[in-house]
Amino acid sequence: MGRKVLVLNSDYSALSICTVPKAFLLVYLEKADLVAESSTAQLHTINATYPMPSVIRLHKYVHVPYKGVMLSRQNVFRRDSNKCVYCGSHEDLTLDHLIPKSKGGKTNWDNLVTACRRCNSRKGDNTPEEAGLKLPRKPFKPSFIMFLRDFSGSIEENWIPYLGMKDR
Repeated sequence: MGRKVLVLNSDYSALSICTVPKAFLLVYLEKADLVAESSTAQLHTINATYPMPSVIRLHKYVHVPYKGVMLSRQNVFRRDSNKCVYCGSHEDLTLDHLIPKSKGGKTNWDNLVTACRRCNSRKGDNTPEEAGLKLPRKPFKPSFIMFLRDFSGSIEENWIPYLGMKDR
């Protein structure tokens, strides 16, 4: 059961993504409402059948002071589609500082990219331009909604209205 469920705050804003068992439990314990269910699957017990949640809405508003995407190795890899930004390889990936730390480069969204070990070694202690490497696009910090929408894997049709998407 690797499916995911979109969790909405009480004002219908996207809050997070959780597992089906967690979402079912929130609905069952009456802490959330079922907003949309899966059209392709159901949950079965010995005695009953329940709709499989796709989107749930919490009853109580959850105030989230910082709703951003944490800078982590895995999140940079996700942003860069799990491939080297220089050669496109999916093998032996590492993080690369565009401006090397030895030259004052910071560890932030705008200075980190995904690189394979080969390209990272080739670049060494240089900038991509100095090493003769092309950067296809400038790195960026994804917004929370963008991260949910574009980097969390598959998106269910029911999620589209809540993630600021017209149609896919």
